[in-house]
Amino acid sequence: MPTTHQRITRRLLAAITCALLFSGTVQAAEKQPVMVNIKRMSLDTALTAAQASIETCREEGVQVSVTIVDRGGHPQVVLRDVLAMDVSLPISRDKAYTAMSFNTPTGDLEGRFTGAYSVPKTPGLLIVRGGLPITAAGSIFGGIGVSGAPSGEVDEKCAQAGLDAIQDDLEMSVE
Repeated sequence: MPTTHQRITRRLLAAITCALLFSGTVQAAEKQPVMVNIKRMSLDTALTAAQASIETCREEGVQVSVTIVDRGGHPQVVLRDVLAMDVSLPISRDKAYTAMSFNTPTGDLEGRFTGAYSVPKTPGLLIVRGGLPITAAGSIFGGIGVSGAPSGEVDEKCAQAGLDAIQDDLEMSVE
């Protein structure tokens, strides 16, 4: 059984250790900024991308849905052309969300994941062509997803047109 002196020594060592650990945590917290500035696309920028996607698909003879998600994965603009199927709405959203989440075109993810419990089984992720990340100067701003064309290649072409419509403005605006 430890003596009183040994118990006091252990408690003192424990208190000193806690104080040192706490001071290290405080120092680490002090190095962190109080706020983080995050650049976001304006509504007008997101709308421009969505409208350019719709127009390009119309030129291809198809009507689609387009979703632009922000960097948090939340829909910022959702457009459905008059004759686009209702099911194209959630699909366009999932394509945009997936492209933003992985910061890569959704078509590039095809075949990347295998297995019964792989990442694509996660609700909200869709690994098919038609979703592109929206990036500028190494920063992710969101994603664009297009659905409703007869092929993923056409969906992706329309998404790329939307991205092209805003890319220069985004690049020029990032400091």
